[in-house]
Amino acid sequence: MKRALILVFVALVGLTALLLARALALPSHQLQVKPVPRIALDEAALDGRLAAALRFETISNADPAALPRVEFVKFQRWLAEAYPLLHARLSLERVSDLSLLYTWQGRDPQLPPILLLAHQDVVLVEAPERWAEPPFAGRIDGGFVWGRGAIDDKSSLLSICEAVELLLARGFQPERTVLLAFGHDEEVGGTHGATQIAALLASRSVHAWFGLDEGGVILAPGVVPGIHGPVALVGVAEKGFVTLDVVAKAEGGHSSMPPRHTAAGILAKAISALEDHPMPGGIGGVTGSTFAYLAPEMPLVGRMLFANLWLFAAPLDTLLSGQPSMNAFLRTTTAVTQLTGSPKDNVLPSQAVAGVNFRILPGDTIDLVLRRASAVVNDPRVEVRLRSPAWEPSPVSPIDSASFALLARTIRESFEDTIVAPSLVVGGTDARHYGEVTKELYRFEPFRMDAADMKRPHGIDERMSTQNYADAVRYQVQLLVNAAGSPPTP
Repeated sequence: MKRALILVFVALVGLTALLLARALALPSHQLQVKPVPRIALDEAALDGRLAAALRFETISNADPAALPRVEFVKFQRWLAEAYPLLHARLSLERVSDLSLLYTWQGRDPQLPPILLLAHQDVVLVEAPERWAEPPFAGRIDGGFVWGRGAIDDKSSLLSICEAVELLLARGFQPERTVLLAFGHDEEVGGTHGATQIAALLASRSVHAWFGLDEGGVILAPGVVPGIHGPVALVGVAEKGFVTLDVVAKAEGGHSSMPPRHTAAGILAKAISALEDHPMPGGIGGVTGSTFAYLAPEMPLVGRMLFANLWLFAAPLDTLLSGQPSMNAFLRTTTAVTQLTGSPKDNVLPSQAVAGVNFRILPGDTIDLVLRRASAVVNDPRVEVRLRSPAWEPSPVSPIDSASFALLARTIRESFEDTIVAPSLVVGGTDARHYGEVTKELYRFEPFRMDAADMKRPHGIDERMSTQNYADAVRYQVQLLVNAAGSPPTP
């Protein structure tokens, strides 16, 4: 017995030493850079222009005929007035009527261009009476610019324009060409905007060095578990999208003489099965890369866990899967979002339908989701069928590329002590349409956000901190200088 206990003790000591050694050996992926000097800006003027942009009700609509075209036209006229140098020095093409493609010609046409993306449209406002400030008033109050689009995505679009205007005023001429692509229907899929701009560029055999769109942000200290400082998540891929109609059929009739199982009851069982049997996942793929970048910056316990996934992968998966915000990064998610059945309380439905939305993890496919959902339901009374539109997950952009390193350097130069990590974007962006233009597509906006801020896009009280916005403009300037050439000598 004593010998067995000694062996167990030795094994535990050896295992602990191994775990500790692997944790201490984790290399940091953070670039060592010096913060750049802060550019002096007229922040009141910046805020005023952002506020003005938010007053245009450029609301998306899937039906082009119902799009508020007049609002988009007025917004674009305002852009030309607000940024005169940009509109005088860059060429502008209107694509699909309302989308904008600007070209800032570089000195060296042999260099592949960079592509900066943003979108003009915003989502519909629900319950405007619940907003602290009217959603389209464009008010500045309490250190914030308030309004729909303040985060998603006019702040991004305008910060790019501000940076270009500032650099033009200083005599900056890029070495490589800079393309600015501002779609008008990103919120409803980008079918007529980004898709058409991308097709136009592809038809010209344009192959950009890299493209950059909205997506990841700088999360405030404490938002990422185990990390005490701010974390910049750079999206290197985005999830796919599919909704399945789960259709249960049964004999209808009067509710006074119901069968044992109505169509609604059959559907309820199918829904329960889908929710109880989510798609498999785990810490791998893009999310594995995220933690590979974050783990070396964690305290020792966190480093030990993520340095030894061979031992801790299963318990970590269980722990993280219990948090909706983390579960979305681990697997293809299942969300029952729509239900229809009988039109009256005393009528048995002959058909009951659930809309089940899946956000598809890179590595999974639409066909895999359909086949697995059908197998999980496994009921001849229930049909599972695809609904359009649907799209596959995007390809994963490289993290060992010069373009990713440039983004990481620019972020750390602009936001001191910020940890940079590749990440998965769980929503959709225009970037996914540009796969024929560049294989190096990234998704990042230079906005610091806490957990409460993350709920504001598409929600109530969308707003942008005035300090946040000024720093975003400084970042865009630094990005253009780093990516497109050196600034002129003062």
